[in-house]
Amino acid sequence: MAILEVNHIEKHFGNTEVLQDVSFSLEEGKALAIIGSSGSGKTTLLRCLNFLEVPDGGTISVKGEVLFDAARANKGRDAELRKKRLHFGMVFQAFHLFPQYTALQNVTLAKELLAKEQPDYKSRKNEILAEINEQGKDLLLQMGLEDRMEHYPHQLSGGQQQRVAIARALALKPDILCFDEPTSALDPELTGEVLRVIRELAEQKTTMIIVTHEMAFARDVADQIIFMDGGVIVEQGDARQVIEAPREERTRQFLTRYTQG
Repeated sequence: MAILEVNHIEKHFGNTEVLQDVSFSLEEGKALAIIGSSGSGKTTLLRCLNFLEVPDGGTISVKGEVLFDAARANKGRDAELRKKRLHFGMVFQAFHLFPQYTALQNVTLAKELLAKEQPDYKSRKNEILAEINEQGKDLLLQMGLEDRMEHYPHQLSGGQQQRVAIARALALKPDILCFDEPTSALDPELTGEVLRVIRELAEQKTTMIIVTHEMAFARDVADQIIFMDGGVIVEQGDARQVIEAPREERTRQFLTRYTQG
């Protein structure tokens, strides 16, 4: 059964049609990679899924619950959008860590803020915060950052900062973890450590959507691949099939140019 259903998503910026009739589904525990040239709509699609952009058409459902239906114009209030975003964890190209907080504080901050809304927060404050702190430490340990928990972002390498960002996204236990070109801001020697973490998450059956320019990584780690061009899905299917034996000419042209480049 699909954990995510995306149907007929449309998005315009002025007269520019950025997403056109985009539809796909994702099963729980599977990894989906989205590839395509710059400007093909990949990042906008992720931003629509996370409600950082509001689609102009279509529906988005998670676990059978319709989170967005353009026909009903349920764009929602800020509080409703924040609740919907909890279904998705987002790891951006830039790390977006708070410079004034340590690695551990960056990971635990959002959960601490949400905890304040719990009815028993005042009576259990110390216990709740201790639990959140331990969960944050466990996530940083999983990221291989056990000796960097009290370091500030400026004391971390780019790869370490991105791994803190991944831990932060995982802290809220999202249904689907989204990556937007997670290695594009990294030096080549730091790319491997972030890709290794994502590979481990895939092996643990974390449900993921990964926008990436790493073709070999997409082929080897993802279960499914979507190739986008001009705001539409040109081809989607099994990861190895799409990369090694694409059915569509536009997909073949893209992969040929990318390999030669």
